[in-house]
Amino acid sequence: MPEASREDAADQETLRDALARGNVALARIGPILSHLLAAPDHSLFSDEIVARIRGMCQHLAWQVLRAQAEAAGQAGREAFAERHGEALAEHLLSGPALLAHCHALALEWQLTEKLEIQYGIDPVLSPLIQELIAAEDDGLASAAMASLTAQARFSQTQRRMELPLGELPGDLFHDLLMDWRAFGGHLRSDAMIRAEAKLRNAYDEGAGRIALLSRVVGGMGNDVQRALDIDQAGAPLFLTAMAARTGQSRVAAVLSTNQEQTARLALGLRAAGLDSSEVERQVLRLDPKALPPREIAGMPPEDARRLLAEAAIAGGA
Repeated sequence: MPEASREDAADQETLRDALARGNVALARIGPILSHLLAAPDHSLFSDEIVARIRGMCQHLAWQVLRAQAEAAGQAGREAFAERHGEALAEHLLSGPALLAHCHALALEWQLTEKLEIQYGIDPVLSPLIQELIAAEDDGLASAAMASLTAQARFSQTQRRMELPLGELPGDLFHDLLMDWRAFGGHLRSDAMIRAEAKLRNAYDEGAGRIALLSRVVGGMGNDVQRALDIDQAGAPLFLTAMAARTGQSRVAAVLSTNQEQTARLALGLRAAGLDSSEVERQVLRLDPKALPPREIAGMPPEDARRLLAEAAIAGGA
């Protein structure tokens, strides 16, 4: 085997080992969160992320229960939601996909606030979004404006630790309604059936923030690399672009920004097409103490994508 080929193979094996170690850490997330969220004494676990996840699941539960009370013609919708909300929220928290989604949203908001504090990046209006709103392409400009409005809503709801039903991806929205059915069991009533139909009729996945950000990324065409500069794009567009360019889920893209996932982040950025110097710049922007893996230098993007696919995060994240 030529010397260069042996070096490439060794570099890739080093990165595989780093990804495997990262996967071990990520595999612990679900069980740990489930344990923390199930603990009766939350004063022992004051971590903001855990509180935010619980708040989002409670808000989801309250929304479907209010819809059920309204369909039943009950006057005390809030009292009905209050009575059953905690139990339904606990039931929803047992779903690993919803838990992973809420965790990713909480981490994204934490990153967004961190970038505002450290670098002054506006949590709603990034420089790139501002520029795209004025784009000559009407479709792109419209998508950018809609994503700005959606990000403003996201900022408000995250501060309140809430998650509107309409912001769930389609598969999770459907799963939540199925979990609600299971929670109702044999007590499922005509009111629940009417409420579910009304919720489904009102749901529009394309109007959600993540779908709108994806439209912006898709509309940028050959300029999409600009969305991989976090200073210009801001966290929401940066994460969406990295997921789209690498074939990872958005949850996986968010998790890669954790300080223990430097190899995954660097590989993702290389897979998205950034050169090694720009990969290093973005990694250090997110974590100034990080040590970007030297093995990334010169690695073809297709090799980086292959390594990411081989080390996909368990559970479809």
